[in-house]
Amino acid sequence: MNAEVLQYLFSPSTLLLLALGTWLGIVVGAIPGLTGAMLIALSLPLTFAMDGTDALALLIAMYVGSVSGGLITATLLKMPGTPSSIMTTLDGYPLAASGNPGRALGLGICASGMGGLISWVFLATLAAPVAKFAHHLGPFDFFALIMMAMALIALVGRSMLMGLLSGFIGMLFSMPGFSPSSGESRLTFGFAEMNDGFKLLPVMIGLYAVAEVVVMLRKTDGEIKEITDKPTGMWMSLADWKKYGVNIFRSSLLGTWIGVLPGIGANVGSVTAYTLAKKSSKEPEKFGKGSEEGIVASESANNATVGGALIPLLAMGIPGSVVDAILLGGMVIHGLQPGPLLMTSHPDDVWSLTGAMLISNIMMIGLMVMSVGWLSKLAKIPKTYLIPAILVFCVIGSYGLSNRMFDVWVMLFFCLVGLAMRKLDIPLAPFIIGFVLWPMAEENLGTALMSHNGSFMPIFKQPIACTLLVLTVAMLAFSFIKQIKKTKNAQ
Repeated sequence: MNAEVLQYLFSPSTLLLLALGTWLGIVVGAIPGLTGAMLIALSLPLTFAMDGTDALALLIAMYVGSVSGGLITATLLKMPGTPSSIMTTLDGYPLAASGNPGRALGLGICASGMGGLISWVFLATLAAPVAKFAHHLGPFDFFALIMMAMALIALVGRSMLMGLLSGFIGMLFSMPGFSPSSGESRLTFGFAEMNDGFKLLPVMIGLYAVAEVVVMLRKTDGEIKEITDKPTGMWMSLADWKKYGVNIFRSSLLGTWIGVLPGIGANVGSVTAYTLAKKSSKEPEKFGKGSEEGIVASESANNATVGGALIPLLAMGIPGSVVDAILLGGMVIHGLQPGPLLMTSHPDDVWSLTGAMLISNIMMIGLMVMSVGWLSKLAKIPKTYLIPAILVFCVIGSYGLSNRMFDVWVMLFFCLVGLAMRKLDIPLAPFIIGFVLWPMAEENLGTALMSHNGSFMPIFKQPIACTLLVLTVAMLAFSFIKQIKKTKNAQ
């Protein structure tokens, strides 16, 4: 990190931008029903006129803030603002209800900050070596790597078949337009607007934002039992750091690793760390009844997934989560192509984005401590005010991408697709990752086949590609057999 990068990161305008992004992320994260993916998707069109590094630093700050913000309403209202805060609800709310809201919030905020900082260390140290390694991979290797990433996505959900179906649907919707391997137009059905295919932004806004608004309209608000005691004593003491240091470090490592794996996400990281903390605890019976260890494990892990997910995004151009898929689109829009060459072609930009994550995590701690009192009130914002504002930004965001109504219609179409997938219990994450990754896989496969006269055989002669494909098939087979056994045992 050179002097120019440091000068950029600590300039008043950059610090103000990072504070704004982190604050907006916290606010959206604290409102149940709204997500970081929704915020970043809606904000991306507003960054078109900004400098590329500024725009991406703002989006990363939103990412950091949104993962953290959900713990406030999870702790004080028993309403997780984000899916990654569900495990925090189990112990945060009981601890707060017992007369210790400040203690519950303090543990969550400090653990979140430490999780983010630990994952940042891995991002700063591993991104460049991973990119250097990826630089030596051939097109067959990248194709196999992308196939493995898409398989991992499919295995995360409750049903492997539904995950595979979702990813396959996403692949199909990525195909209209010009083929990335041959350059020929396909599946446009005579519409000139389809020559460039479906753009990621209106697809994302339709699937997540508009469809979520429709779901919110159909839900009835239940009774909210708010913790009204003043949240004092929010800072962890030295004794607390000694007591929970191992838990924080272990959960952060686990969250970082899970973040690196494509498509798994902060909610899985939180659940896994919580489960491991319970198994290794001397007082497992307290979990679910106000356990401080549970809060620490959940919050340090879900924030650590942010830094972990940025490693494959920056180093290989593979998004580790839905939010990272949007960030990938944002980087391309602003002239940065994620992947092995990014570290050498734009090193200052990479270090600026890495530094932005560090500063955002530090800001997040201060902003949340200062404003927890009224952030919990955000959950009570009437839908009559919230929903129209979201819909306006959805339309503006989709239209502003290319200044054409076609993208608005695409947004509405994918809203219907999202609602249908929810109705059929088909997960959305594999769809998005399949939509984003398949063009990359097709391009690498096309390049590899052209360089080997159309033969698939060389893929079995290259150790990395062959190993990745074998692992992919083994994972799918193992998961399929496990699911069949589970079905038989249930009968």
